[in-house]
Amino acid sequence: MAPRTATAAIHRFPPVSAYDASARERRTAASDLDGTLLASSSAFPYYFLVALEAGGYLRALALLLLAPFILLLYTAFSEPAAIGLLVFATFAGLRVRDVEAVARGVLPRHYAAGVRADSWEVFRGCGAGRRVVVTASPAVMVGPFVREFLGAEVAGTELGTCCGRFTGLISGGVLVAGRKREVVQRLFAGGDMPDVGLGDRESDHDFMAVCKEAYMVPTNKRAPLAAADALLSRVVFHDGRLVRRPDPAHALFALAYLPVGFAMAVLRILISLPVPAHLVRHTYRLTGIRLAVRGTPPPAPSKGSPGSLLVCNHRTALDPIIVAVALGRPVTCVTYSVSRLSTAISPIPAVALARDREADAARIGELLASGRDVVVCPEGTTCREPFLLRFSAMFAELTDRIVPVALEAAQSTYYGSTVRGWKALDPCFFYMNPRPGYRVTFMPALRPEETCRGGGGRSAVDVANHVQAVIAKELGYRCTTLTRKDKYTKLAGNDGTVADEGKKFA
Repeated sequence: MAPRTATAAIHRFPPVSAYDASARERRTAASDLDGTLLASSSAFPYYFLVALEAGGYLRALALLLLAPFILLLYTAFSEPAAIGLLVFATFAGLRVRDVEAVARGVLPRHYAAGVRADSWEVFRGCGAGRRVVVTASPAVMVGPFVREFLGAEVAGTELGTCCGRFTGLISGGVLVAGRKREVVQRLFAGGDMPDVGLGDRESDHDFMAVCKEAYMVPTNKRAPLAAADALLSRVVFHDGRLVRRPDPAHALFALAYLPVGFAMAVLRILISLPVPAHLVRHTYRLTGIRLAVRGTPPPAPSKGSPGSLLVCNHRTALDPIIVAVALGRPVTCVTYSVSRLSTAISPIPAVALARDREADAARIGELLASGRDVVVCPEGTTCREPFLLRFSAMFAELTDRIVPVALEAAQSTYYGSTVRGWKALDPCFFYMNPRPGYRVTFMPALRPEETCRGGGGRSAVDVANHVQAVIAKELGYRCTTLTRKDKYTKLAGNDGTVADEGKKFA
């Protein structure tokens, strides 16, 4: 929530466009974050995400209602006082581990999507030595993003804690103006100050003045953004319910629409449940759900013949239901965890697996032999980004009737998947979107020689990798060797094992 940089401030230091990388070697740099390395000068969306994901709906609503007063305090009275109030309203009483999980799993995607190309090019060019980000934002909030995606040390505002919870008070003062200079001088003790300093507002001048050369980053909401691959890491896994960066207008819509969206989700579910599978597509259209079907769906199994194994990438918990709607006939899905709510609203049979390879293979084999089409998602967990996780090879050993199916889900407001939230509500959150959608592409069945059991002599791993590559090519995604365990280790700090009810690229 920062004011625009004054004209006088811009003229005191040259603009970042005047930086000449060929003039001499620069090995160290110190930079502000919001408005400098990030295109937006407002940190409010990130505080709001912490309040929502770690504190809940009511805390997020309270913070949103306080926002005008905080902005007035910031612009008319005191920047430190405004940040202090913002910190208290966001963090007071929250568990440290919950905030750390949000900082690790939710915020980096939103930060990474807003990195300015020009200032990042300058900052990254000083990577031979040491890079430091000096920001008024809490270190606990920005640290994971800055370290992993910008390859820099973090000097941020420190927050007080007690008994594993944040007190809402600031320890040592807000990091602005002279405090930033003091931190830079302490970090670069010995007199060898940073080669380059970057800032965007007058309160950055103190630390910029001690750098060997410094540049202002002028306010420009339309400044070109850095490409995802230009950062030092790439977002593959992330959590949180909100699809878009919650600027005040988007935050207000996401909260105000929540009860309306819930009513809409209930309506969409109740209308579709009693309708025969071949007619559900029409109820989807009537209730605003977009469904596009491409390719040639496999024919229904004839009497006495085995069913087909429909192998899909995994976008939301609704994938098997959407495949059934696209086929116009019931299918059976197999999964490692089935919530009571998902079972209740599912129009297709859902069979829980036991995480025992031999028992699970036998169970799926029985379903296929009985003439049922079976949907499997061998990634084992959902992935929101344009990547495919490693495909488990078990499915390839079960049959030679394998049909790859490529799925894309359109979600504009809420994500229909979560790691730390209530998984039972995942289908509801998908249906709560104003205009949710899916695109289902049925691809040609594997030829016998492309399977394990059809005489081709291919291993199960080869078949699984082949199906992964075919689906990735259709979607324009990238294959990875990442797994469910990698996702849950990063986002939840566990291996992803579900109790009863209860940069690595290929």
